[in-house]
Parts: sequence; C-alpha cells; structure tokens
Amino acid sequence: MTIPSSSSPLPAPGSAPTSDRMIPVNEPLLGGRELEYVTDCLRTGWVSSSGKFIDEFEKQWAAYCGRRYGISVSNGTTALQVAVACLGLNPGDEVIMPTFTIISCALAVIYNGGVPVLVDSDPRTWCMDVNQVKERITARTRAIMPVHIYGHPVDMDPLLDLADRHRLAIIEDAAEAHGAEYLCGRNTLNSRWRCCGSFGTLSCFSFYANKLITTGEGGMVLTDDLELAEKARSLRNLCFQPDRRFYHEHLGFNFRLTNIQAALGLAQVERMDEIVTRKRWMGQEYNRRLKDIEGLELQIEESWARSVYWMYGVVLSGKTGMEASQFARKLREHDVETRPFFFGMHEQPVFRRQGLFLNERYPIAERLARQGLYVPSGLGLTEAQLAHVCDAVHEMLS
Repeated sequence: MTIPSSSSPLPAPGSAPTSDRMIPVNEPLLGGRELEYVTDCLRTGWVSSSGKFIDEFEKQWAAYCGRRYGISVSNGTTALQVAVACLGLNPGDEVIMPTFTIISCALAVIYNGGVPVLVDSDPRTWCMDVNQVKERITARTRAIMPVHIYGHPVDMDPLLDLADRHRLAIIEDAAEAHGAEYLCGRNTLNSRWRCCGSFGTLSCFSFYANKLITTGEGGMVLTDDLELAEKARSLRNLCFQPDRRFYHEHLGFNFRLTNIQAALGLAQVERMDEIVTRKRWMGQEYNRRLKDIEGLELQIEESWARSVYWMYGVVLSGKTGMEASQFARKLREHDVETRPFFFGMHEQPVFRRQGLFLNERYPIAERLARQGLYVPSGLGLTEAQLAHVCDAVHEMLS
C-alpha cells in the first residue's frame, strides 16, 4: 500500500528508521505554495499583522468549515480566550467542559471570570461524555465547551439540543479536528455531514506546528454572527476604535496573527483534501497493523464520525502490566518518540490550590491519562516509519 502524499512535498523524513534517527511524534509536511506566499510577504514588506494573506486565510478557512466569518489570532489558546470573552461572562458564570483536555480550555474560562464545570470522557471516543452534561447544568451555566479529541468529533446533536433548550452558547474547540466531520441529525430524514468547527456559537482552531494546518503558532475563531465577529476582531486588537485608534472604551488583547503566518496557512488550506486523505490513511493503517494486539485499545471511529486521527493514540490495558510512561520509555529505546495523553483538569495541582474540583473523580479520564499515549502521527511520517512503529509495539506487547 502506498501512503497518500501531497503534491511536490518538501523532503520528508528518511524512508527507513535508523538507530541514530528518532522517529518524531510529529513532523510537518510543507509542500504546496508556502515558500511562494512567504516570499511574497518578504518581497512586499507585509510581514506584520496586516496584509492580503490574513484576509484570504480567514475567508478560505471559514468557507471550508461552512462559516461566515473568520478572525485569526496568535494561537489556539488565545482563540479560546477571545471566544469566551465574547460571551461577557459575569463572575461565577459556569462553562461545562471535559476534564480530559488541554489546560487552555479551563484557562479561557478562568481568565474571563468564569468557573469550569467538568464531565468525564466517553470510554469509546475519549471525547466528553455528552450524557453527563445535562446533570451539570445550573442556573449559572452560560455555555458548553465540546472539545473534539485527537481528531474524533464529539457527539454534537445532544449538546446542540441542550444548548437550544437552555439558551446556552456553544464554544466549540476544534483545534485537533481540522477537516473532521460529524453526521448531524443522523436519526432524522435530514441528516447531513458537517465539518467540525461549524457547530459553535463561536468555534476555535489552533494552527500549532503539530496540527493538520500549521502556521507555526496561530489560531482562528469562527462564527456566523456578525456582532460576535466584530467583537472578536476588536478584542484581538487591543479594542482600538476605527475612528479614534488610541482611545479605549474596552480592554482587549494583542492576539494578532502575522501576514507571514497566514501565508503558510493559506497554502495548506488549498490542499486540505489531500491532507485529510493522508491523515485518515495513517489512522486506518495503524488500526490495521495493531488491531490484533491483546490489551491495546485503539482509536475508534463511530459511524456518525469521520475522524482525521490528528494524533494516533493507544491505551494500554491492565493486562500489559505497564503504565503509559513505562511503555513510552521502551518505545524510545526503539527510536520511537511518543507523547502522553492529557492529564485531567480535576487532577491539576494549580487548580486544586485554587480550591477547584476538590474531591471530584472522573475514572475514564484518569485511566486515559495513566494508560494512554500517542505515537508518531505527523504528516511527514513515511510508510516505512509507520511500519517500524508498529513492529516495535508488536515486539513489546505480542
């Protein structure tokens, strides 16, 4: 089987792993018009936070995701912070989110005066358990923050229904789900596939180096609401006023993206279909090669989801006699780099010192944190490297 590749890629990692070459957990594959577009920025002098590539990147990514407005920002964390700021939370307002996620989600709420309220993970998809959300809604709840984990969509229909019935906002974290799709209304006659990032009142993306689209650092907020889009644009740019630039009625942030970064991102949006095809091949190939190993839980894809396998994760069962940290050390001895899974928000020392999540337990998230890791999954991964990773896993667990 031949690994799908982008047209005219820059050199990818070597075709065969060697003892002096660690297979990285991620290596980007920049092979479109990135060099041409970045050179244009340098040639014309548009290297800061204005320029044609910013406008075009925002328009094209919003259109790809089925949204009206895109507001580029400096990274995925600031995208979440801007999105939550747009809600105008009052102190103590609550936002429901998974405990199994990156700390950026909780930070965005806390920095805006709100309180994160946690739910556990679904044991199959590792995304938030949507069945637990209803019982966490109170009179203080303002929003739900679904996080699509490792490329697999959250089951959005139940959340959209709850948000509609309780008049809640949806802050959708699609940082790990570029190009992933969800079958909306699957139990009706009007079912249709929609891109992750198309569901939120405000939806957030990261374009960090390990994402399907990368600008090195960078992010974007998407929305269909013109008023929210204008508020987000103002917040990312110090709340300057169009007719009186240095006169401020509100406090904002300096969260701007540069034209050079946008040039990188735009070149990748143009070949997004190839990127998604490559990532889906990678995840399915890992599944095929590792499916017979007893005691190893692999990433699944529900019938209502089209995952992009942002990072390919595995979870060790107790039968293996190992935790993920031990497994990672053994894989490193085989020249395979890994990363651990997220550590639940309820177990973060910094939040416990603040009196948050005391005596809360989320057993699925705790198991994932201790027994899960992800293996090399970047777009630059070659077929030979993928085979080497699988061989190493087989050697240790078969």
